[in-house]
Amino acid sequence: MTWSELDWPALDRLRDGFLSGSPSAAPYWRTASDLASYDLTYGERIGWKWDHVLRELKLRGWAPRARSVLDWGCGSGIAGRRTISAFGPENFASLLVWDHSAAACDFAADAAARAFPSLDVATVTPGFLASTEPVGLLLVSHVLNELTPAALDSLRALVSRAESVIWVEPGTHDVSRSLGALREEFRARFTLVAPCTHPLACPALAPGRERDWCHFFAPPPSAIFADSGWVKFGQRAGIDLRSLPYCFIALDRQSTAAAPPGWSRIIGRPEHFKPYVRVLNCDADGLAELTLAKRADPALYKELDRTREPLVYRWRREGDAILSGSSVARVSDP
Repeated sequence: MTWSELDWPALDRLRDGFLSGSPSAAPYWRTASDLASYDLTYGERIGWKWDHVLRELKLRGWAPRARSVLDWGCGSGIAGRRTISAFGPENFASLLVWDHSAAACDFAADAAARAFPSLDVATVTPGFLASTEPVGLLLVSHVLNELTPAALDSLRALVSRAESVIWVEPGTHDVSRSLGALREEFRARFTLVAPCTHPLACPALAPGRERDWCHFFAPPPSAIFADSGWVKFGQRAGIDLRSLPYCFIALDRQSTAAAPPGWSRIIGRPEHFKPYVRVLNCDADGLAELTLAKRADPALYKELDRTREPLVYRWRREGDAILSGSSVARVSDP
């Protein structure tokens, strides 16, 4: 699929369905052309979110132990392909894909088989979904606002069978808070690998914090802003190519990669003002607005404006004032 081959009527129909924010009565994938057009555009944007999530997991010292992957609600298969690429295809033996659309399963499986010839790729069977057979690494991407209560219960059952889970969703208020509620269900049975820096209840869900939601922003590749295909797509689809909000949870049965004490996660984006920067900080003490005066650490002030890395930091503070800080990227990268 190339930019000149895009099926614009299909993309318009898909976008209208995504914007409705409600469960679909029937599979919205109709043809391979639908999926190829989506994979090049909307799917690739979701892939950039997955890239940012996977970057954070690696910085925080986590990698899946399971050699089998299940991409549930796979669509065009972006989540599975990005995850296997990030951790290395040599570290996996099999990839199972599932979607309520047979066309999506076929597309995702074919794309993965081409990308990873040594991998055993197959469509999951109904018998496997209904069984109690263990699941290795479960991937879930951009499905929460489309699920009926029955479908969500089925997904809960899969999570209960999984060794580890990476679940990425849009960074909207309602979806993020719904994913946070699921985090609360799962945290007794799993280590919370990310984005949390603590195993406690989500402070964004505490009484009085109803306006808050756990969300982050992935940086798109800089080159797309000089790419005529992407520029035309953004204009035609009415999308701000700079904005990629997402939320996620990463869970593991046995992982010890949860952040050590003292780490914090910035929620949303830092707000920059001429003399200072303000952040909504999440750590084991809850949510708090912290400020960094530019004069206190000019390099950190600039970093918080320009970094493309996950916003995980260890601060030196006096009360709500940040004096200095180190990012997980600077600590982890050689």
